[in-house]
Amino acid sequence: MKRATALLALAALMITGSVAFAGSDKPLAGQNISIFCAATGEDKIFAEFTKDTGIAVNYLSMSSGEVLTRLRASKGKNIADAWYGGGVDSFLNAGKEGYLEPYRSPEAELIPEQYKDKEGYWTGLSLVAVDLIINEDVMKDKDLPLPKTWEDLGKPEYKGEVMMSNPTISGTNYSVLFYIIEAYGEERGWDIISKMNDNIPFYTKRGSGPPNKAAMGEVAIGIDPYDVGVKLIEQGHPVISVFPEDGTPGFLAPIAIMKDAKNMDAAKAFVDWCLSKRGQEVQMANTAKVGTRPDAEVPEYLKGLKDAKVVVVDPVKAGEMRSEILDRWQKEFGDKAEQ
Repeated sequence: MKRATALLALAALMITGSVAFAGSDKPLAGQNISIFCAATGEDKIFAEFTKDTGIAVNYLSMSSGEVLTRLRASKGKNIADAWYGGGVDSFLNAGKEGYLEPYRSPEAELIPEQYKDKEGYWTGLSLVAVDLIINEDVMKDKDLPLPKTWEDLGKPEYKGEVMMSNPTISGTNYSVLFYIIEAYGEERGWDIISKMNDNIPFYTKRGSGPPNKAAMGEVAIGIDPYDVGVKLIEQGHPVISVFPEDGTPGFLAPIAIMKDAKNMDAAKAFVDWCLSKRGQEVQMANTAKVGTRPDAEVPEYLKGLKDAKVVVVDPVKAGEMRSEILDRWQKEFGDKAEQ
């Protein structure tokens, strides 16, 4: 696994380019597409897409693991046109299992090769960092020290004060397991995970659950996909964002077209728009994720990521190890998962 100097490195390569989405002709205006959405900020993002193209978006919000489960249950039956966001490990499995349509968008030419599937099943849309959302009021009331590392989350003083989501459903939290095992080795990594589990009252279904529960004061610490926590801070909740000093995973969130999509042309237009300079900038303005396209301007509020020790998860290895890691997690800790 290679360490990223910072997610902002993607923005360092400023390349001249232009995309004529805004104000261009709308040959597909009036069409509709259905989307699986495992991301935040989607309402404003999809509204801008519709404004630019005239294509209406209907979407179902669910985690990437839930999308994969639904695809498997459908047994290949077409149930959506595209898939937007979520953990790359689920996309890798969906591609292997025949649920995705290969598509190489012309807008992906500037995107680094390591963020694109070799078979064309998916393209990296953004990079999502994982942080800890910490409720300062709870920490003060209970006289708790600020955790500095993942290992700290297993200390006895945090009993009942750590919240994590179910990694078999949440791509964010699977990336946390994968990162800890990669960073510390299998034996020590699983020991850290086990001690963290001792402090977790239960595992939520969605990745947004832990930061929201921390914001409401139900726990002191929530493991957070950075974009969710940023919005909670903006909303005035008594929480702060902390990046573990021993590093934190940055995982790739892709976009893909579903196999035999009923609205194939509209689905391709959606992927093209999301990967365009215009689309990437709209997305970064509405969700705290750094786009994969290097010529898209990164907003000021995202530049705080530059000091975080973010390690980009190897998507292929994470996908290959997914079943092994999650099978063990389910066996040892799955009884605490929210039903």
